[in-house]
Parts: sequence; structure tokens; C-alpha cells
Amino acid sequence: MRDFIPVCEPMLAGNELAYVTDAVSTGWISSSGKYVTEFEKAFADYCGVSHAVAVCNGTVALHLMLVAAGIGPGDEVIIPSFTMASSAFAVCYTGAKPVFVDADCETWNIDVSKIEKKITNKTKAIMPVHIFGNPCDMDALSTIAHKHGLLILDDSAEAHGAEYKGKKTGSFSDITSFSFFANKNLTTGEGGMVVTDSKSHFDRLRYFRNVCFPLDAPRVYMHEDIGFNYRMSNLHAAIGLAQVEKADHYRDLRIRNAQLYAKHLSRVPGITFQKDTTGALNVHWMNAIVIDPKVFGNGRDGVISRLRERGIDTRLLFTGMHRQNALRKFGCDCSGEYPVCDRLTANGFYLPSGSNLTEEEIAYVSKVVIESSGKGF
Repeated sequence: MRDFIPVCEPMLAGNELAYVTDAVSTGWISSSGKYVTEFEKAFADYCGVSHAVAVCNGTVALHLMLVAAGIGPGDEVIIPSFTMASSAFAVCYTGAKPVFVDADCETWNIDVSKIEKKITNKTKAIMPVHIFGNPCDMDALSTIAHKHGLLILDDSAEAHGAEYKGKKTGSFSDITSFSFFANKNLTTGEGGMVVTDSKSHFDRLRYFRNVCFPLDAPRVYMHEDIGFNYRMSNLHAAIGLAQVEKADHYRDLRIRNAQLYAKHLSRVPGITFQKDTTGALNVHWMNAIVIDPKVFGNGRDGVISRLRERGIDTRLLFTGMHRQNALRKFGCDCSGEYPVCDRLTANGFYLPSGSNLTEEEIAYVSKVVIESSGKGF
């Protein structure tokens, strides 16, 4: 067993080196090259959608998705408070305002029952985030969106290959964005993807991604709109194509990790796991636990300290968007109570979650967690 167990590291167990070597040896290292188009097609097929647009990271995938959907100044987009800051920041980039909703106490996703109270005449979209790979209640979200004439713009940064009622993420929203950061279930090191079944959205995604050059006309360096250079390189796409070829294998390894942690820790008093959404396949990007210090006998920070002493890496959970000074300065409404989000922030953390963890390592991590209680569970 390793002396140090990282919280999450990439697994590169396929054709990554061969494809990158081919890209380098042929000189196709920028955004032109066969691997970009092959990666886009393979990922669209994997998600079960018609179109995919590769970009240089997950945050710009979110921004490009919002721009393609027509989100702009004066608009509001409803998002969970319990999420990575990139979700909120991307809305801000457009000039729109993110509006926050507390987390569900069991699934940790956006609390669907509280969404309608946040809808105003400025609301243009709901942007659910499938927290840690656990799909949201998409039937309930779709009902609300249809009732109020809203788009669903899906943040699937953490949910590659997750399913809701047999459909993969990417296939049940108007537009969906993904991240391929190094710790994701599928990675390109840095990178992202936006997918859709809409041809009009697809055209806008491609148009704005490439500095608003005309899609079907000669390049004469005249621009009608302000665009972005959000292109993915052929090198990153080469890694991505190799990753998609083994996507279900990597997904199964993350699910196996979650099952092993549950075997060791689910009956320990004072430890709570995320509950899977009904009808969904959670792909467990991260295995997070929440500690009740009164029951467990030690607080979150004490457990993390003990794990660190034993060479086990961890990370804190997100701090809610309603607590972010940057968003308050931007003019977002950060008032109100978000008790579930605050509880997750105060008492939760990630256990090591990489696809290449061994059963022995997961058992060891679990043993150290239990020992840190001091109660001899």
C-alpha cells in the first residue's frame, strides 16, 4: 500500500500516450486536428445526444452554454447554493445574476421544493448541478421549467456517465456542460464539453467558441459579435478520446469505491453519506461524508487531522454561494437561510476517491476514520 493516498488522481489506463504521441508526431497540437472532432463525436454518442463542442476547461463550458442559451444582463439563473463557485461565476460572466436555492438534506442536490419561491419575471433558466455525480430529480425540475417557460441548463461537471431513469447526463436538458479537470471521472487534464440535441444551440456554441468567426463563410476577419477563444487543443482531445473509450470502466470503479466505503462506514454512528436520487445512477465522482460530532465523538477537522497524520489526503466540501464575498460584491442576493448547505460546509469532507484506489487502501482509510472517533465503534 502507498505511503500517501491522494484525495483523487487521474487514471490514464488506455490509449492516451499513443494518441498524444500521434498528435505530436504529426504536428497537429493546436485546436485543429482529428482528435478534436473524434472526441466530440465519441462523447456525444456516449451521452446519447446529437452534438458536442469541446472547450478548454469546465468553467468556460458553463459560460459558453449560458451565452449560447441567450443569457445576459438583467436575467436571473437559479442555481444551488451548494456547488463549486464556477457555477455562479459563469452566470456572472454573462452579466446575469445567479439566484441561490438550498440543498436537499438527503441527496445534497438543489432542493426542488424551494425553487418556485425564487422564480421572478427576470428568471430565464434553472441550472441544476448533479452534486458529486448524483443526478438531480429531473422530472420535478422539468415540470417547474415547463410551467414557467424556463430553460434547463445542466451543470454536469461532476457527473460523466450518470443516469436518470436510464438516460445519461447530457441527454435530458436543453444544453449540458461537462468538466474534464484532472480529478474528474473522465479527464483531459484541463478541458470541458458542451452537448445538446438542438442544432441552433450547437451552431451558437461553435460560433461563440471560435471568436465569432462565421461558421459557413470564408474567414475575412470581420466579426459581428463579441466571441471567445474557448477552443480545446488536439493534444487534450487525444487524451479525452482515450478516456471515453474506457468511460464505463472508470465509472464502474468509482461506483465500486462508494460501495466499499459504504460497507465499512455506513453503519458507524455519526457518519452520513449522500443518498442516491430515486431512479438515478450516482457515479460517485467524490465520496463525501458528513460528521455529526456529538454522535461520532470527534469533529470534521479532528478526523481530517488524524487522516493527514496517517498519509491520507482529503478536501473540504464547498462553501455555499450565499457565503461568498465575491458574489455579494457583484450584487447577488445572499440573504436568507441555507441550513442544509451550511451544515454540509461545516461538517463534510471528501474521502480519497480516485478510480485507481485499491480495496486495501479504502479499508485502511475507513479504519483510520473509525479510529479517529475515539469511541471504538
